[in-house]
Amino acid sequence: MALPVAEWQARTARLWAALDPAVKGRMAAASLQDAVRLGCDLLRSEEEEEEEEALVRLCRRARTDKEPEAASWYREQGNREFKRGQYQAALRLYSKVASHELPGSPEVSVCFANRSAALLHLGHFEVCLEDIARAESHGYPDRLLPKVLLRKAECLLRLERLQEAQDILSVLESKIALDGVMTTHLTRLKKLSQLKVKLGEKERCPEPAREARGGIQGEPEVWEENSRISGASSSLSLRFDAERGRHLVASQDIVPGQSLVKEEAFVSVLCPGESPPLQDGDTAWDTGATNADLYCHRCLRQLLASVPCQGCSYAKYCSQDCADMAWQQYHRTECPLGALLLTLGVFCHVALRTVLLAGFAEVSRLVERSHRGDKNLQNPEAGCEPLSDAGAGSRGTRGIPGCGSNGQYQSSYQALFHLLPHTEQHSPEHKFLCTLSVVAICKQLQAAGLEAAVLNQESPQQWSKPKTCEKTSDELSPELKTVAEAMLRHVLQLQCNAQAITVMQELGPGDGAVVDKKPVRLATAFFPVLSLLNHSCCPNTSVSFSGTAATVRASQAISSGQEVLHCYGPHWCRTRVAERQQLLSQYFFECRCRACLEELESGVKSVVSIRNSFCCPKCQAQMQGEEDTLCCSNEACATSASRDHLSGRLQELQQQIKKALDLLRVGKADQAVKMLLKCQMDAGTFLSPEHLLMGEIEDHLAQVYATLGKWQEAARHLKKSIEIVEMHHGPSSVETGHELFKLAQILFNGFAVSEALSTIQRAEGILSVHFGPQSAQIQELQEMKACLSELPRNILQRT
Repeated sequence: MALPVAEWQARTARLWAALDPAVKGRMAAASLQDAVRLGCDLLRSEEEEEEEEALVRLCRRARTDKEPEAASWYREQGNREFKRGQYQAALRLYSKVASHELPGSPEVSVCFANRSAALLHLGHFEVCLEDIARAESHGYPDRLLPKVLLRKAECLLRLERLQEAQDILSVLESKIALDGVMTTHLTRLKKLSQLKVKLGEKERCPEPAREARGGIQGEPEVWEENSRISGASSSLSLRFDAERGRHLVASQDIVPGQSLVKEEAFVSVLCPGESPPLQDGDTAWDTGATNADLYCHRCLRQLLASVPCQGCSYAKYCSQDCADMAWQQYHRTECPLGALLLTLGVFCHVALRTVLLAGFAEVSRLVERSHRGDKNLQNPEAGCEPLSDAGAGSRGTRGIPGCGSNGQYQSSYQALFHLLPHTEQHSPEHKFLCTLSVVAICKQLQAAGLEAAVLNQESPQQWSKPKTCEKTSDELSPELKTVAEAMLRHVLQLQCNAQAITVMQELGPGDGAVVDKKPVRLATAFFPVLSLLNHSCCPNTSVSFSGTAATVRASQAISSGQEVLHCYGPHWCRTRVAERQQLLSQYFFECRCRACLEELESGVKSVVSIRNSFCCPKCQAQMQGEEDTLCCSNEACATSASRDHLSGRLQELQQQIKKALDLLRVGKADQAVKMLLKCQMDAGTFLSPEHLLMGEIEDHLAQVYATLGKWQEAARHLKKSIEIVEMHHGPSSVETGHELFKLAQILFNGFAVSEALSTIQRAEGILSVHFGPQSAQIQELQEMKACLSELPRNILQRT
């Protein structure tokens, strides 16, 4: 959720409506500095204490404190799942226990030991050893230690670390008071250990080196970094003109798949994900997993066994190193404000973390420059001169906002600060909401005694634990007003410059032969260099993410001198021009890209409209009309229907598809097939054969048949899905690539060797352009190809 919760938005809207018109006028015309002053005045007055109290009540719904009762409840649920053999579910629940246990409590070590047992059953031996070490370091009880040591020895044996395993077994032998079950287990492990040692002695000779399997590791990408733009390829140049502002152009011919930008986010904040809302006084805890449970809150790596924050139950990390780094850089300040930041939304959280990472000295320097009337900071692009191709060097880029005195554009806070906040173009109501939100955060920083941490005035010895609340004056200090002003700038910048970090997330348990994935928004980030790319509804680049790093690749050939363009969201293949222009209004520009101009100037109805249209229930011709009543395009038929009626049927169909997928998730594939086939018949009576939903139904049918092991049926339906996807997105689109990847999996599992190999080759060609040769999907495709290529020649000839 980018903006604050709906209740806080509603309260600020009512407060705005009740303001004196003169105050509204001042806010509408206010600079960032004046807006903060107005916000401080409003939240300091006695009549606004109610708003602050309301915010405190809203924060109680976002539970981020350690709750021993929650830990106990999650432990019971985890133990229940473990006994049922549901080790993945148990693992997630034990991680929730770890997040809620109080640091130093005896239960913490038991929690890590329990989680190590689930990890052992799942075959994650290295991570199991890490949890065992955590249990030992947190004072695991001596009376239970033999059980954990047995588990440790088993992991070491599985990892072929025989000497370490022998040492553990020797320690266990010396222990007394082992019960019968443990003695039996120890005997079994000793025999296994002896057997492995004997086998190791017999096979002492080195294994012959395996032949390369079709380049499974992938070829390293050729990369030469630009000397003037950090993280950009040497094939790009930075330009400026009044119409396009700062932008990147190709300084040489670029081929499809070539890497153009590799940038680490200056700042990123994990989006918490959806979870059932908790009502006031509700004591139930949610067992579901959201983004906050699945990914590291610092590096965004997928979590297996999370390391919890010592101060709150919300922040989780992939390692102790990540936890320590986050604490030192920003989390020591954010930790006591966790509920407030979740309540006020990701944009406010990104703004605060940006200031903390930049450091108060740099923040203050740039804010003060803006106060002194620096035109480059008041309106960063107003004073820039157009740059010709001849001005590509240091002198040519020095006048561009964000560039240093040496003419280099760095992925730095200075570049980020120069991104346009569009202060005068945001609605006064939105600016008011953002102002009150950032002022509320700064007031809480002051009230919690965290001002020194924000201003970087603390020594490392003072970082050991979160601060407790200390009531101070309602008046914000001048330094915190500076922080609030910078935060307000960043919140407003985010509307036009926020980059969604996305990840392909598995649908369902992910344990099937064919893995279905969908893109999920994982985090919101600032990428100063990536922000230089202007928008086009038909872009010539593709952006992918690995953790907090973004890579921009050419999705088609780009000629020297051509602008490098990125799609901000509404793609011409998915939406009509009117819808695209409406969506793009949040960026304060009217799109004049090639796709929009062609559609606007030609007056021809959008292909998207035709393909995603309703069809006549009687003759299946296209229904047309801009009013509430649609008419059949076949004059001989002349059937009419209400647009609302057909839209209602579409919504009902989507609900039925969702129910079918729910049946599949609980293992009722046969029932899911029947329901989806019925949905397909129903859709054919009122939707165009090329409608995207028709393709989605075919895709879902392929998924169900693959679950049942009916590979030919699955492939037949998926090929129909691919035809529709190609019509909408194009044969070389990333969407087509993902569908071909699934088809390759199905053909591989169905032993359709020759067709699988040709599909793999096509999928590899498309996905390598969008994600590069080192991506996980490319590696999997190459492994499938290697496996099929090693089959005996007579089998290859038959298939």
